[in-house]
Amino acid sequence: MSKDLNALLERRHELKVQAGRERREFAQYFEPLEKPLSWADKGVDAYQFLKSNPILWTSAFAALAHYKPKLASKILAVGWGALKVVKGAKNLI
Repeated sequence: MSKDLNALLERRHELKVQAGRERREFAQYFEPLEKPLSWADKGVDAYQFLKSNPILWTSAFAALAHYKPKLASKILAVGWGALKVVKGAKNLI
């Protein structure tokens, strides 16, 4: 019994060493992608924040429309067009 247990413990140790080596090798390939993925993650977080706080972006747009109506009009037109494109793309998928 002790012999089997020692063999299992030795095998477990070998597998841990192998797993650590494979993780390090795998991490090498993804190191250049770490920064862009971090920015993408921040963008997703910002989108979720704005999605969960509509009063914030509505107030910001109202302030923009009050102080810069031409710019707000252009932004509204571009946003409306982008929304139509996204909805059209969703229908295709």
